[in-house]
Amino acid sequence: MASAVSSNEGPITAINVTPLVDILLVVLIIFMATAPLIGRRAMNVDVPRAAHHERAATEAFQIVEDAQKRLMVGGKVLTLDELSRDLAGTVKMQPDVHVIFSADRHLGYGDVIGTIDAIRGAGVRKIGLEVVNK
Repeated sequence: MASAVSSNEGPITAINVTPLVDILLVVLIIFMATAPLIGRRAMNVDVPRAAHHERAATEAFQIVEDAQKRLMVGGKVLTLDELSRDLAGTVKMQPDVHVIFSADRHLGYGDVIGTIDAIRGAGVRKIGLEVVNK
């Protein structure tokens, strides 16, 4: 009987990198998916919970207001005037910008509306309010 393996083939000495690349791509996807969650939790905000909500499908400008009425955008604390100026500049460069606003549940209604009014005054027309699922 003839052997299925040719006699001129020696042992396989090359490393198969395909499984390594597959694992690295999966790890990269996991890091890309969890990176926004790590940055978002830099400031402790007690967001109200809702039974029915949707995840934002587009990239958005994240604004957080904590119980002490501090505004945080991209990891830095801003005043309301600084926020308005930054947003106005962003709207000039990107008119269709989306904003996701997270406010602590202990803030008064007037405080939240004041911040939303400042966001709208900067020219932003698409504002989403972040809630946490129950």
